[in-house]
Amino acid sequence: MSLVEISGLNVGYVRHRHIQPAVTGLDLTVGQGEVVAIVGESGSGKTTTGNALIGLLPSNGRITAGSILVDGVQTARANERTLRRLRGSTIGLIPQDPMVGLNPTKRIGAQIAEAVKLRGIGGPAVPRQVLDHLAQAGVPEPELRARQYPHELSGGLRQRVLIAIALAGRPKLIIADEPTSALDVTVQKRILDHLGGLVREQGISLLIITHDLAVAADRADRVVVMRQGRKVDEGDPATILTAPREGYTRQLIAAAPRLAHHGQLQAHFDVRDEPAPDPILTLTGVGKTFAVDDPRRGRRGFNALEDVSVTVPRGRTHALVGESGCGKTTTLRIALGLESATTGSVVLDGTEISGLSWRGMRPLRRKAQLVHQDPFATLDPKFTVRQSVTEPLVSFRIGDRRSREARARDLLDQVALPAAYLDRLPAELSGGQRQRVAIARALALEPRLLLLDEPVSALDVLVQEQILRLLADLQQRLGLSYLFVSHDLSVVAEIAHTVSVMNAGRVVEQGPVAQVFSDPRSTYTRELIDAVPGRRAAA
Repeated sequence: MSLVEISGLNVGYVRHRHIQPAVTGLDLTVGQGEVVAIVGESGSGKTTTGNALIGLLPSNGRITAGSILVDGVQTARANERTLRRLRGSTIGLIPQDPMVGLNPTKRIGAQIAEAVKLRGIGGPAVPRQVLDHLAQAGVPEPELRARQYPHELSGGLRQRVLIAIALAGRPKLIIADEPTSALDVTVQKRILDHLGGLVREQGISLLIITHDLAVAADRADRVVVMRQGRKVDEGDPATILTAPREGYTRQLIAAAPRLAHHGQLQAHFDVRDEPAPDPILTLTGVGKTFAVDDPRRGRRGFNALEDVSVTVPRGRTHALVGESGCGKTTTLRIALGLESATTGSVVLDGTEISGLSWRGMRPLRRKAQLVHQDPFATLDPKFTVRQSVTEPLVSFRIGDRRSREARARDLLDQVALPAAYLDRLPAELSGGQRQRVAIARALALEPRLLLLDEPVSALDVLVQEQILRLLADLQQRLGLSYLFVSHDLSVVAEIAHTVSVMNAGRVVEQGPVAQVFSDPRSTYTRELIDAVPGRRAAA
């Protein structure tokens, strides 16, 4: 008997008094101890299916037809009391967004303790269980992390905390909604290995919702492909990859670099024999020390960066890769002057910026701009696209209303968005469209350098491919330089000319991507490359 049986499921969302379909006629089963992956682009109905399964549809969500049986209990249109009995003990959820899934006012340990106590465990056993679950989820220094708040952790660490909370209830089924999209490949491998171990050892079922077809192909017993709310393909990974029935599935495979290159990292650029252009950005011997509260040793200094030297050549892309917490984003913030280096030198377009005041740094903001990981969090939800992309022009008092309007239209044209989108709000755009708006805003001041912090990690593979192609086109047309932070080595292989591999705040290897990825000298670099998903599927 299957643990999950979904038949004829229709789900929609009420908008303007009409129900817009999100999932149509879905049939899906998950057996005891089986790993099933649902893949598809944004808006395909993947997350809606998971939310309907656990009874967490938003207030305007409606199950209009069909049946959902979980461990013999009907959850479609079940009351809240029935659903609460299932959540945690029968169904565990690892949500996609850690800042939404975690309570910002509670320490990490207290949030995991809530899930532990629901199993009837109390007393001194609770703190021990909290630390055990943090360690199982791959969180380093669990005693320190248990005392911290969500905002004090990196995105990858917050995601691991969500996984620890889901594991703490010891459920029969875990729904993992993009559980590793914010994680580097080594931690991704560790987490997925751990979840796979639970399936094998404890018979836990796993439903993985992901846009990463390589992860699905590596980890799932069965892959379900969804598009526009319908199931369009289903089968074991080998069948899906070698004999997909649908053209859409073939599109997904072609857009996943790891699968397109048979599980190998293949550099798009080979600059090993070319002289490097003059640098637009140079970090030399940069160190950064933060003060942290340690429960055992009190307040102490934490070396986030130590002797980091990085060079970004003009007109090229230099990538920073490494595990969460290795110092990539801190390096990016120091390069932009948002953090001050404790030691070392930072030269931006010939100007030493270390120690510059806000007033002294402001003119240099026109030369370098930042594109964040999550465009929805960085775009003002009350601003139209027009207001967002012209905001830098207003801030620097550039042009008048007419010239700014013309510039806004030109910027949208550069990022391949219709001018009709100028009056839309961020909530009316897809994830890929929001990221295009964020890139357009970054280009408003005509910078020479863009610093990109995981700009495609939250996007499905088809949209990811579009954004990477857009960035490459902009670089060619405008002569832009990029400092590109990513945990996805296959993305780095597609877009970067040179790369620095970081570990524990240090650069352990750097050079042309073609050289570093084909002949890594560092053991750590080899570990990163070996952890890239898609190899099992390509074997």
